[in-house]
Amino acid sequence: MTEGKPPPIGGGFCFPTWYLRASNVEVSGPLAERMRPNTLEEVVGQEHLVGTQGVLRKALSGGMLPSMILWGPPGVGKTTLARLIAQDLKRPFHALSAINSGVKDVREVIEQASGTGLFARSAVLFIDEIHRFSKAQQDSLLGAVEKGTITLIGATTENPSFEVIPALLSRCQVYVLKALTEEQLLGLLDRAMVTDPRLTERSIDLRETDALMRASGGDARRLLNTFELCVLSAERSANGGIVIDNALVKEVVQNNAARYDKQGEQHYDIISAFIKSMRGSDPNAAVYWLARMVEGGEDPLFIARRMVILASEDIGNSNPNALLMATTTMQAVQMIGWPEGRIILSQCAIYLACSPKSNASYMAIGEAQAAVRTHGDLPVPLALRNAPTRLMKELDYGKEYKYSHDGEGNFIDQEFLPEALSGTAFYKPGDQAKEQEHRALIARLWKGKYATG
Repeated sequence: MTEGKPPPIGGGFCFPTWYLRASNVEVSGPLAERMRPNTLEEVVGQEHLVGTQGVLRKALSGGMLPSMILWGPPGVGKTTLARLIAQDLKRPFHALSAINSGVKDVREVIEQASGTGLFARSAVLFIDEIHRFSKAQQDSLLGAVEKGTITLIGATTENPSFEVIPALLSRCQVYVLKALTEEQLLGLLDRAMVTDPRLTERSIDLRETDALMRASGGDARRLLNTFELCVLSAERSANGGIVIDNALVKEVVQNNAARYDKQGEQHYDIISAFIKSMRGSDPNAAVYWLARMVEGGEDPLFIARRMVILASEDIGNSNPNALLMATTTMQAVQMIGWPEGRIILSQCAIYLACSPKSNASYMAIGEAQAAVRTHGDLPVPLALRNAPTRLMKELDYGKEYKYSHDGEGNFIDQEFLPEALSGTAFYKPGDQAKEQEHRALIARLWKGKYATG
């Protein structure tokens, strides 16, 4: 590998994992690994942070390093920036991923940082995807951050105002990393073809870049690795060169790229398959689609919310405990965090898939809403109206109302619907045992007034 800095390009970037390259040493790994900057001077872009007048550059020149949250889209250099900052100040650096780490891992790092040796008092603790940490996990950081035992650098793609607890957020500076422009991404490709030893061995003709830009989604790591994959997949032409065009990129991406996109069609297709598998009482398929979402980085609370909806929409009163289970699951995931939260989601998904099914409550509210739209705002029967004033009482508001608890079995036969809808059955209990009990109760109390099927 040639020594020295690569030629300047119009734009900039620092990659999402720091990597120290030694001169004259062959670099392994994918292209994105081989193209990482070694120093802050090699970082291109994020000028508002690390440029000559950047706020972080000024802090570092004064030897200051506040705890911070780096907020920005994927592939703009959050992890790399954290490592280079620690390197610039010669601080010990330790990284945790919120996906794979828990409170125990955080405490171990803090204990090491409190001692001597590798983890000194000024150690930097980097937490990737800090928004995945639960409140309890974030709470475990507060004391060490406040005392200065560690300097926290958290990275997140989500708004920290919503995802980081206020107590921790108040102790950190929030720095926003900007998305890379198309010009900057193209500059990265140009520099890679000029400086990377493996690419310079090939004669590459980059004819079209539209498909590469779409495939990258603005993520430089994805761009470079997709580009390298295209280079390796392309057939050499008669003159030994390699042509990269939109058709080749589309073919390669279709065959190899990850299929899960939290913001795209796959996001909705997979959650749909997950819900339909539970509705269809297939716990194996439900767990598979859950795993697809877990591996794809889906928000655990989004998954939990959808299970709460299913528990009511597709199970309902055939098993009232399903809603309790789903609600508790959502609360537990918030408390426990990641990665243990995936076990709770799996348990709930299996429970819901194996539960008896009924959509009677869902259908009931749908039919009731249809009646409202058809009949308009029908008047509330006088007996059911509230009478807080003397005038209302004189108008017989509430006069004929009978207090149900005064009747035998806490029931008195009276009309609760508007006159135009009297006898209309919106709730039609299903065939499951629990709802059969409801059907029998309605038939016994209302003497056939409501035809429940």
